[in-house]
Amino acid sequence: MGKYFGTDGFRGEANVTLTVQDAFKVGRYLGWYYGQDHKARIVIGKDTRRSSYMFEYALAAGLTASGADAYLLHVTTTPSVAYVVRLDDFDCGIMITASHNPYYDNGIKVISGNGQKIDSAIEDKMEAYIDGKTPELALATRDSIGRTIDYVSGRNRYIGHLISLATRSFKNYRIGLDCANGSTSSIAKNVFDALGARTYVINADPDGTNINRECGSTHIESLQRFVRENKLDLGFAFDGDADRCIAVDENGNEVNGDLILYVCGKYLKQQGKLANNTVVTTIMSNLGLYKALEREGIDYVQTKVGDKYVYENMLENGHVIGGEQSGHIIFSKLETTGDGIVTALQIMEVVIESKKSLGALAGEVRIFPQLLKNVHVTDKKAAMENEAVQSAIEKAKAELGSDGRILVRASGTEPLIRVMAEAESDEICAKYVYDIIAVMRQQNLITG
Repeated sequence: MGKYFGTDGFRGEANVTLTVQDAFKVGRYLGWYYGQDHKARIVIGKDTRRSSYMFEYALAAGLTASGADAYLLHVTTTPSVAYVVRLDDFDCGIMITASHNPYYDNGIKVISGNGQKIDSAIEDKMEAYIDGKTPELALATRDSIGRTIDYVSGRNRYIGHLISLATRSFKNYRIGLDCANGSTSSIAKNVFDALGARTYVINADPDGTNINRECGSTHIESLQRFVRENKLDLGFAFDGDADRCIAVDENGNEVNGDLILYVCGKYLKQQGKLANNTVVTTIMSNLGLYKALEREGIDYVQTKVGDKYVYENMLENGHVIGGEQSGHIIFSKLETTGDGIVTALQIMEVVIESKKSLGALAGEVRIFPQLLKNVHVTDKKAAMENEAVQSAIEKAKAELGSDGRILVRASGTEPLIRVMAEAESDEICAKYVYDIIAVMRQQNLITG
């Protein structure tokens, strides 16, 4: 993990830890890097945060100053940028978003020409340029200066692509959509309406500061209430940039990423389409998912947290489905990154084909109680390497044995240590999580 670029791009509070000058320099470097032997073509998308407009123009200025042409998709989703990059042969794509974070944060995700996260070696070179450790780059002059080009047509083609993925009509299904006041606000309803659904939408009125605020995939209770009150068949909640999806069944129960992996993985196996008979998960997936997969005779592998690592494993081994509990689900035959709308479309295929409700499909999994606490620390590395903390972790693992697990890891994007326990009861989970947090506090590792 680099100084600025973590597991999901360069992220921080707008104009505090991620400044407009940083964005300009990212644009300058990418325009120069990809334009060394031709005029680079780079596409930019953004979410609905107020600062996204500022960063869009800063990036475009940097790109064009280095001689690249900047194509603007305007407000769109992260997966749409990955799709357009591949479809229209761009050198790379940039998405301006902090995903599920509050509106005052923002981020820059760089997507390679094949629609995947950019190579870490390029990120390292960008960081060196941002910090002034490499020579200044020459500015383009005269007719070598790049242009900015409106490219909303690329987003429209992406919407057509989504509609084309559905193999069945959604007629007579009453579907709720929570757009998180983010990127899907102007996309998702169009897709579901075109497929014949009776679509009911909430949180699709972005004002620049309400993205993810008590809505979307990180605040699923809004959609749960909406589905119950309106007696809908099911609902889907997206995050700010729409690379995540969390579902809600007909009873208002949450269907998280683990349950989605089970429902879709089992269906793929039944259809003879589950390559290698394997589902790719991360270390954060619930024990209940693994026990359910074992019961169905389905293999699984674990990766580090981050859809980047999930996709790398899928690509290397030829697996077709993988994802995270948080709702990043990747269908590698369809996309190169998590796509919340694609995930929703695939769930609809299973529901329609099986003639079962989402509640019945997801109810086959018994989820183990799980408690996750985020602890603010002064130094993530020091906290993770502290001997007393490590001793407490090993003690918890030994006592839980095969009846549960403890997981302590540093956040890739925030100054947090995540402490998670899984066990037979909430009380057991709480005991081990708070025991470890207490040790961190005794060691003066926690801020505040």
